[in-house]
Amino acid sequence: KAHPDLFNVLLQVMDHATLTDNNGRKADFRNVILIMTTNAGAFQMESGSIGFGSQPTTGDGKKVIEKTFTPEFRNRLDAWIPFTHLETETIELVVDKLIAELEEQLTDKRVVLNLSQGARSWLATHGYDRKFGARPLGRLIDRKIRQKLADELLFGRLREGGSVNVGTRDDRLRLSFRSRVKAAPKSPAKEEG
Repeated sequence: KAHPDLFNVLLQVMDHATLTDNNGRKADFRNVILIMTTNAGAFQMESGSIGFGSQPTTGDGKKVIEKTFTPEFRNRLDAWIPFTHLETETIELVVDKLIAELEEQLTDKRVVLNLSQGARSWLATHGYDRKFGARPLGRLIDRKIRQKLADELLFGRLREGGSVNVGTRDDRLRLSFRSRVKAAPKSPAKEEG
């Protein structure tokens, strides 16, 4: 997605391990490892092969990369690594990371978040898309957990802190809230007489 001029800048970095700005200042890249990612060729690699059986389509993606990047740029690359789709275990690790970030934000509000294994698996299953990767997962957590937490933190049972349990039932995500503040005991009713 980068402008072609950026590739020329990267060529300078890969050739001379330095980069000079307009004022003559040099940046040193001698001890740098460049890792670049691209979506070039992703569509071709994602589309299935025509005919019987499934054949790898990495060659089609490689052709697009060769069209996108100049030969002198490609010649300076040590390796091309096509990425495969994420496994369920990896997606669950992404769930753990996003939930840990949410838990950290809730610490100041004195709220504890408990995520069941079923909810973790549910989020991993419903938040992953083969075409978009794990990006929809953050939006799913925002919609299904964060928005409901915001209402409870502002107007509901979690205003003074508490806990929220996230689980599943009937293939749906369920949240249950417990306030930190105990309800005051009711005073006995006065008899009128």
